[in-house]
Amino acid sequence: MSTTHRKYDVFLSFRGLDTRRNFISFFYRELVRSNIQTFKDDMDLESGRRISPELKRAIEESKFAVVVVSENYTASPWCLEELVEIMDLEENGLIEVIPIFYGVDPSHVRRQIEDVAKHFKKHEGREDQDPEKVLSWRQALTKLADLSGYCACESCKWADEWEMVNEITDKISKRLMIAKPRRNGNKLEEIDTHMEALYQLLNLNSNQSVRVIGIWARGGNGRTAFAKFVYESISQHFQSHCFLESVKRISQDRHMSHLHQEFLEKIQGEYSNKSMLKKQKVLLVADDANKLEQLDALADDFNCFGPGSIVIITTQDKQLLNSYGITLVYEVDLKFQNDLLRQPAFKRIGVLCRQLSFKKRDEMVRLSTR
Repeated sequence: MSTTHRKYDVFLSFRGLDTRRNFISFFYRELVRSNIQTFKDDMDLESGRRISPELKRAIEESKFAVVVVSENYTASPWCLEELVEIMDLEENGLIEVIPIFYGVDPSHVRRQIEDVAKHFKKHEGREDQDPEKVLSWRQALTKLADLSGYCACESCKWADEWEMVNEITDKISKRLMIAKPRRNGNKLEEIDTHMEALYQLLNLNSNQSVRVIGIWARGGNGRTAFAKFVYESISQHFQSHCFLESVKRISQDRHMSHLHQEFLEKIQGEYSNKSMLKKQKVLLVADDANKLEQLDALADDFNCFGPGSIVIITTQDKQLLNSYGITLVYEVDLKFQNDLLRQPAFKRIGVLCRQLSFKKRDEMVRLSTR
């Protein structure tokens, strides 16, 4: 997939008259709830109008296209034009396409028979219709039907639509998290390996109560760099998020209430007061903890977070995690830490520090450019 900037995670292609008020409304809500940036065109194009440059750009700026082929999807020239744009990008590896056959047999789309044949007979019967254009529609449909997708019709039974929507949303969310471009040539492929393993612990799609995860490493510098990289990679999946740098320094020689104050000052998201966080999916990364009292103080905040929230505690003291009863622990080995800090690409940490308003950003920039 292209490494160019993508504005959207998902572009929804659908026939509005068929699905806008039912399946698409339901599916779109679930995507948004999962913090997946989704483009949904709320305008039905009139016959004869071309796809706008803005719509083309939205397709090009999306990582996924979910194409919902409903009963009258193939009756719509503009839906078919949209599909041609999508499949051209798919053929060049620039977008990942997920077909959903909604009330339509996939074999009818693949073979272009039954209602699909009737629709194309009308397209081809128009005097002003370009035969080459119709051929491009047929080819795009064939390519789409050859892709692995989902089916909600009589011949492909799900327990219910909710089950199907959950599986599709989960698949997209996981792909967004782990299908990052490999950074060949500078040994950063290992970062991807660590991230994929860590995602197994994180389970970002969980709606369970708050989960606490430990990141343990003997060295401090590489652990902090990795923790910030993790935070930057996953924070968009949460409604509110906070990175507390050097917890032991925040609490050093001061009352533990300073941790609460620091948390409220740094929390970023839709809501920034503690009472509203009860309803929110929150990410809290607390770096460099070294005392049980610190974890107890933080618990006063994170115990009120909403379902699906994650707290990541990083430390050099593995026994601290054991003593607090944290069983989900990810170990960052020393070799990986050293490799991480030597990578020129991690000068980017300096940029992350500015974005996250870290007080000790100059110190981190020095660490990242050793």
